[in-house]
Amino acid sequence: MRNPILATLLASAFLTMNANATDLLQIYKDALANDAQYASARAALTAGQEKPVQGRAGLLPGIALKGSDGKARTEAENDVVSGSRTFTGVTNTWTLGLSQPLFNWGNWQVYEQSKLSLLISQAQFEQAKQDLIIRVGQAYFDVLAAQDTLETLRAQKSAISEQLASAKRNFEVGTSTITDTHEAQARYDLVTAQEYAGQSDLQVKRAALQQIIAKEAGELAQLRAGVKLNAPQPAVVDEWVNSAEKQNFNVVASQVNVEVAKREIERNRAGHYPTVDLVASTGRTSNAGATNPSAPGVNKTTQIGVQWNIPIFSGFAVDSRVKEAIALQEKARNDFETTRRAAAQGARQAFVGVTSGLAQVKAYEAAEISSQSALESNKLGYQVGVRINIDVLNAQQQLYTTRQTLAKARYDTILNGLRLKSAAGTLKEEDLAEVNALLQH
Repeated sequence: MRNPILATLLASAFLTMNANATDLLQIYKDALANDAQYASARAALTAGQEKPVQGRAGLLPGIALKGSDGKARTEAENDVVSGSRTFTGVTNTWTLGLSQPLFNWGNWQVYEQSKLSLLISQAQFEQAKQDLIIRVGQAYFDVLAAQDTLETLRAQKSAISEQLASAKRNFEVGTSTITDTHEAQARYDLVTAQEYAGQSDLQVKRAALQQIIAKEAGELAQLRAGVKLNAPQPAVVDEWVNSAEKQNFNVVASQVNVEVAKREIERNRAGHYPTVDLVASTGRTSNAGATNPSAPGVNKTTQIGVQWNIPIFSGFAVDSRVKEAIALQEKARNDFETTRRAAAQGARQAFVGVTSGLAQVKAYEAAEISSQSALESNKLGYQVGVRINIDVLNAQQQLYTTRQTLAKARYDTILNGLRLKSAAGTLKEEDLAEVNALLQH
């Protein structure tokens, strides 16, 4: 009666654990709220949104109110008879001035650069969002892979323990040699050491996931058994490469940066161009007391006009800055080409990773079936005396290694699919939701 009850309790506990398991989308939402790199990118975007406001300021009028208050003492000598006299008083002056640029090519280029800077900030933020998806997926499946490794080692340890006990019994009754016992003991000791290493690796992988979400992840939802993975669509690598060369957000940012460098050349050349401003001012000067006896009282001044400035010579500084900007534009072009090629290579590499991964998964699935059959055959042969203990141990190790490698191949294929879309600039949260649907819920 106890065995059915125990089985029911274990099944109930497993279902409860799986129901409370955290899935990939929940981890991603936690990362959106807590990841420091993503928060930094979000703050950088907020800062970048102020660039057009700052650039536009150079085209708008500037208004300033200036003034001064002072007290003066003046001594005046007239002649020998009248002698000297002292005048004291208070002077109050204020001026309200307005300046509106009418032509300033440098300020216009700064404004154009500020709008381009916003585009760069937006592209960098979108790339940061895609990077977060990749980092979350990588950390999540690293934990699952570490769990699979540890569970495989423990299952292998249990199987070797049974084989070790069988070898000892057979040795005691004289049906096998001590060699079988030693071989089983050596395998048992080895897998025990590997189990400790697996526990440490799992802790490291969980810590890496915790670094992203800033809290313990808890139990993670596992990949469904026998899940089928889809091939990338479109199934032609050239289409992914073309998309990467045009839509990858790093490529977009580098391309815009070339235009910024071009505008920088024009901004520096503006150092040779004239500037024209509309200026207007009004002011008031008050002389209280007798500081200026020849013109006491209040003076009001109002003026409006056009002010121009033509640079003639600045010590070759403008020419030098133009040459520097031309060189930096060439640098930006080469950086853009490097980024474009890297994105194309990333797309090719991820595409190959997906296609070869799908083939590997299919091959490992067949190998798992074959390894299971081989293990059963070796166990039967060992029982009837046509196989020795080492054959069973090797078959066990082959089966567990195949299962572990199969799980890892599935994880790598899924991640390469995400990397492929990221390289092409099309990775979105919906793609992560598709991967999440492959998990047990």
